[in-house]
Amino acid sequence: MRLWSISPEYLDTKGLLALWRETLLAKKVLEGKTKGYKNHPQLIRFKKTCDPLLYLNLYLYQIYFEAIKRGFNFDKNKIDFDKISNLNISNINKIKVSYGQVKYEYEFLMSKLKKRDFKKYTENKNTNIGNIDKIEVNPIFEIVEGDIEKWEKVKDFRNT
Repeated sequence: MRLWSISPEYLDTKGLLALWRETLLAKKVLEGKTKGYKNHPQLIRFKKTCDPLLYLNLYLYQIYFEAIKRGFNFDKNKIDFDKISNLNISNINKIKVSYGQVKYEYEFLMSKLKKRDFKKYTENKNTNIGNIDKIEVNPIFEIVEGDIEKWEKVKDFRNT
């Protein structure tokens, strides 16, 4: 399970579909509707919020919004709109994510894209994401100083 901090706009189709499925699984975990993945490291930051399901639904909505922009037909009924409909995302307390984590995720994604979707890789390189200091994150997050998050299972992808 990977719940990307970076904006879903940087993902290729395969990555966006996987993120949708994995976030739906994460939602089931937080709702207590599955026995597995209860202690998955990717859920730590959501569990630390005042309302984990609220934040996960907001996160899921951002994925849905990106899918709609691309012409995909994701099932919006999977999102609990009752929880998020009266919220303005700019007014919520953002989940803090370290600069090191964002940088790691960007580099990790780009290594994947270089192999499986060179067109998306090139598109990302040619936009402002080419400047690592301008990486956009999912709007529920706020970038703060720091290294890779302690919960991250770091993979050495740089030499593959």
